[in-house]
Amino acid sequence: MPSLTLALYQPDIPQNAGTMLRACACLGVEAAIIGPAGFPVTDSAFRRAGMDYLDFVTLQRHASFDAFQAWRVAQGASRRLVLLSTRAEAAYTACNYQSGDILLVGRESAGVPDDVFSAADLAVRIPMQPQARSLNVAVAAAMVMGEALRQLRCAG
Repeated sequence: MPSLTLALYQPDIPQNAGTMLRACACLGVEAAIIGPAGFPVTDSAFRRAGMDYLDFVTLQRHASFDAFQAWRVAQGASRRLVLLSTRAEAAYTACNYQSGDILLVGRESAGVPDDVFSAADLAVRIPMQPQARSLNVAVAAAMVMGEALRQLRCAG
């Protein structure tokens, strides 16, 4: 089982998805894309977008959130779903990350719907200045992946 997976919920900006997949490749984090996406998510489409790191990331593709949930359940009980959300109460630095965690980021344009929010085992946020709405999703994913990996590597 991978120590960490980053899941992208219905991404709608290919450049952000490419940035997150590149970060996964560089950091040794597996990735999942939950459709439908706002752009083609085939290998050839990513390669056209300059995603030459695709060969270095293990990538799962799921047609829907239900399909993703079925895959997650089949992986075993230790695949906790940790949602990054501006609606969360807990700070991402207060989370004790566990091996097998799946970090879930929402759509750039709308986050995740209530049913996906409710399906998460834990929701975390990045504390920001009151006037700020949100960080770029790729920046947020990198920050939380970095903290999770720091904790997992210190524990191991």
